[in-house]
Amino acid sequence: MKTKKYREQIEFEVIQAAIRGDVDSINKIVAYFQPYINARCKRKFKDEFGYEQYVTDEYMKRRLETKLITKILDFKIQV
Repeated sequence: MKTKKYREQIEFEVIQAAIRGDVDSINKIVAYFQPYINARCKRKFKDEFGYEQYVTDEYMKRRLETKLITKILDFKIQV
């Protein structure tokens, strides 16, 4: 059975700084979601010998990262 590896959650202060536009905080959030993004960007690829492999689609990966960054900057915390 495959077990999930749990990582520490992102601190609230980092999220607040990312919403304000701090580049380091945004990079921390993007790095936190990298395993999920990489898993969702797999494409089936056939090499010259006819073998099928799964590779990361870099274009889709960049689009997801860009979408995440824009959603971070648009996010509003209601108090």
